[in-house]
Amino acid sequence: MDLVAYVPHHPLPGETLTADAFATSPGGKGANQAVACAKLSRARPLPGGAAAETAHVSMVGCVGADAHGTQLRSSLAGYGVDVSGVTTPSQEDLKTGVAMIIVDKPTGENRIVLSPGANHALQPADLRTLDRLRVVATTTEKGGKLPDLLIMQLEIPFETVLAALEAARREGVAVLLNPAPARILPAEAYRGLAHLVVNETEAAILGEVEERVLDEEAGLERVAAGFIEKGVQNVIVTLGGRGVFYMSADGRKGMVPAEKAIVVDTTAAGDTFVGRYALDAVGRKGEGFDIEAAVRRANRAAAKTVERAGAQDSIPWRDELE
Repeated sequence: MDLVAYVPHHPLPGETLTADAFATSPGGKGANQAVACAKLSRARPLPGGAAAETAHVSMVGCVGADAHGTQLRSSLAGYGVDVSGVTTPSQEDLKTGVAMIIVDKPTGENRIVLSPGANHALQPADLRTLDRLRVVATTTEKGGKLPDLLIMQLEIPFETVLAALEAARREGVAVLLNPAPARILPAEAYRGLAHLVVNETEAAILGEVEERVLDEEAGLERVAAGFIEKGVQNVIVTLGGRGVFYMSADGRKGMVPAEKAIVVDTTAAGDTFVGRYALDAVGRKGEGFDIEAAVRRANRAAAKTVERAGAQDSIPWRDELE
């Protein structure tokens, strides 16, 4: 759950600020990305009927047995996300994860502190065989069908992410990894990874370089090439107002400029980018996947998001971009 304060400027050390406004809204990187996939794969629902979908989206995770958990499940389902894989751990003291977000109103830039709570109840055993993903996939086949794409972040235990990556490699399931909050990854995390999506700060941490190295395109190329050498097929580095740099194992690379937007709140912009990009990755697999076109479409969706306040509410529906 996002607890968001809108302030005239980010507070200095020791400074107490009075917020201009405060809001509570469903969030979480995984949930935001699931909602982005769901909303961007369908038009806004009409009264009395559900919108036709071009992708089936399932969420796997944990929430607490509290009001926040109930609201998060309800919000996901309301946007068309299958929540049968979202469970509540038995430990009564585990609360739903929360993010405390401070938004600088003049720029729309945010600072976030995450308290994982029940997020960390998702254990390696839950995803070591991907059975939990097979159960929630929509299919008429006996035993279920594995997903076309598994999207993960680092807001669940790191060991769980590594277990799921290994299972996905074994089962032939493509993975999009958005490693946030960022940390240095072991070599096996990159092996066979279909898509690595990072922002500038995350790229510097994973690439073990100073962030200023990424100020120039040559530095971006060098860091992205390092990920490719480790086994990543497609690398995306989002750069905010500077645009997006991309590189593929087949030699495609380039810089896509940022879309023009009136920035209100950057919360969920990166998650919207991931959702739109993921839809292209699934819909145009193999040689038909045009990484540059996917980045441009994802950029456009993210630009729409920053023009609105909030997280999941700010993510556009498919018809808003048509």
